[in-house]
Amino acid sequence: MNFDLTDEQEMVRDTFARFLDDNSSGERVRAALPSGFDPALWQGLAELGAFALRVPEEAGGLGLGLFDAAVVMEEAGRTLASGPLAEALVATRLLALLGGQDDLLGKAIGGEAVVTIAMRDVAEFGRQWVSGGLVAEAVVARKGNDVVLIAVPAEARVAEENLASTPIAEIDLAALPATVLGSGDAALATFAAGLEEWKLLIGAALSGLSRAALVLAAAYAGERKAFGVFIGTFQAISHPLADLIAEVDSGKFMVWKAIRAIADGDADAAAQVSLAGWWTAETASRTVTQSLHTFGGIGLTTEHDIHLFNLRAKAWPLAFGDPQQLLAEAGRRLYGNEAASLPDVGDLPIEFDLGEEARAVQAEIHAFFDKHVTDEERAKFHYSWEGHNPRIHKLLVENDLAYLQMPKDVGGRGLNAYAVTAARDAFEEEGWNNPVAGVAQMVSLIMHRFGSDELKQEVLSKVMSGDAICSLGYSEPGSGSDVFAAQCRAIPDGNGWKIEGTKMWTSGANLTDYVLMLTRTNTEVAKHKGLTMFIVPLKADGVTIQAVHTFMDERTNITFYDGVQIPDSWRLGEVDGGARTMAASLELEHGGGFAKVQKVLVEEAVELAREIQAPGGGKLIDQPNAQTRLARAYANYLAAELLQYRANWVQVEGKTNLAYGPMTKVFSSEKFTTDSRDLLDLTAPYSLSKRKGPAGKLNQAYRHAHGTTIYGGSSEVHRSMVAEKGLGLPRSRQ
Repeated sequence: MNFDLTDEQEMVRDTFARFLDDNSSGERVRAALPSGFDPALWQGLAELGAFALRVPEEAGGLGLGLFDAAVVMEEAGRTLASGPLAEALVATRLLALLGGQDDLLGKAIGGEAVVTIAMRDVAEFGRQWVSGGLVAEAVVARKGNDVVLIAVPAEARVAEENLASTPIAEIDLAALPATVLGSGDAALATFAAGLEEWKLLIGAALSGLSRAALVLAAAYAGERKAFGVFIGTFQAISHPLADLIAEVDSGKFMVWKAIRAIADGDADAAAQVSLAGWWTAETASRTVTQSLHTFGGIGLTTEHDIHLFNLRAKAWPLAFGDPQQLLAEAGRRLYGNEAASLPDVGDLPIEFDLGEEARAVQAEIHAFFDKHVTDEERAKFHYSWEGHNPRIHKLLVENDLAYLQMPKDVGGRGLNAYAVTAARDAFEEEGWNNPVAGVAQMVSLIMHRFGSDELKQEVLSKVMSGDAICSLGYSEPGSGSDVFAAQCRAIPDGNGWKIEGTKMWTSGANLTDYVLMLTRTNTEVAKHKGLTMFIVPLKADGVTIQAVHTFMDERTNITFYDGVQIPDSWRLGEVDGGARTMAASLELEHGGGFAKVQKVLVEEAVELAREIQAPGGGKLIDQPNAQTRLARAYANYLAAELLQYRANWVQVEGKTNLAYGPMTKVFSSEKFTTDSRDLLDLTAPYSLSKRKGPAGKLNQAYRHAHGTTIYGGSSEVHRSMVAEKGLGLPRSRQ
């Protein structure tokens, strides 16, 4: 897996970034108005080789890949470059591939002439809006069975006020002279592939634009005060921005993933192109609106740059038409067998493959379940603690498949984050996704690092052998996600301790042997400094376990501790040092989100849609509305997976981590919730049933999804972490 550019690509990006910073500043963008075209900028881009990027070397170009062009377009988007750059990149490539226009191609590469593309078939839409039409001397277009070059004289290019003052123009292309560049299937496929390339290039530009707008908003929120405090401390300001940075990053990665999918020949590559175009357009629209809102009234003034981002975010993608068309197109490509011509993308360094170790452990897991698990046992599998099967858990331990991410030096398998992610996917496919092993390895790691020899002999050995399992005792009735507000007391008692208090959401306590408990040992210091961690036996005198049932078909518990005696040797770490001890569990944090269950959700919805009879004949899956909604859920799953992969990658490679794990968690849990609701609606009333099969699984997914935004830290807590670490906003919680 790799999210890094090559050294050469970094150099290209830096070169264009420096040039654009100097020549496409807010001042320069304003100076280019009202035409929205900067001739000096255009010439400078030509001198840097921008218009030769995608032209093959044999035609006088640089012959670089689509990914290289996307890197440049991201910088162009960040700086709101004034001119139809994405369209020109496609047009010069088309001129080179179709041939016969060497003189014009040379002028276009050299910045002496602007050549653009028409989005619609001229045979059907003779008069149409053309991006860059105000300054273009020629337009490459489809006209029926031909691909043509249409010369556009100056008198046909009429300026018209428009939303963002870009050089768009409505031109009667059918009335202008046209030269045939190619005819038939091959030529039409080449042109169609050019339009697919444009979707990815404009998507890259929009991702750069969106991030730049967020950076401006975050910086302003960190310096503007209201009511005596920085407005970035208000969650109403910081949390929407935190949500959007996840959407912006995932949009960028969706562009990358689509290019990778084309290179790999993936069956879903064409759909991913459509989704990348739709996602980045939608995200840019919402991002610039929220960013402008962050500025308040000043954001409405023409003196501030943020309004330029707002207008360009709409102007660039709408040259194609309604972005929702791209989502519908993705639906047809995914579920309606619609084919598409795709460009040759060339080489690219980005890789989303989890690797051989990941594939090997997946095969090992599937072989284990085939060999050891009966159909009767499978029927009782459940995502919660209630799915625990002691026999299977013990066998997983014996086959080195339980403690996969736990380091080898403490008895685990020591897999890297990629293989752990793959393993989780394999367990999900088998239906074995309860939290028992995950919690056991977390507790075991803490006991290894902070436990006494006596504790390791009496408890750790049992947990590591699979003969005992553990729960987590963090939350309390009055504190929820604020674990540092714990009030359950550990009181010194001779050579040991006495536990007094209550813990809430002690899931699995009715099944487990021990609980890893965070207790209050000092009330005279800051709340996070007065905590100590212990292992507490759940079968000891003084422990009462009361069931709490959820509508998610799971049982959790409230647990009461009345003078529970434990020896000091069962303490973990220093007295009042519980926060540091608890931090050891973060070593097992690999950015896990809910992409795996989102994927299953989509698959089950697709299966049910293939079964449901639609009004008027056919199946629900054949309906455009169904295809569109399924495509949206697929996009959300894909985005969540890419965010998770990024979190895995930074952990494995030791890169700077800007709260990528929390970002993955909050994004995927929120999308899981909205998609489970929408797909339940789509497949109603069949989805109301709990019957075995896809209907029952969709029903369960809807109920399950609601808990994912709460347990493991609520979405609000994670949004605050993302806002602070990912956007540099001031701390929003005390």
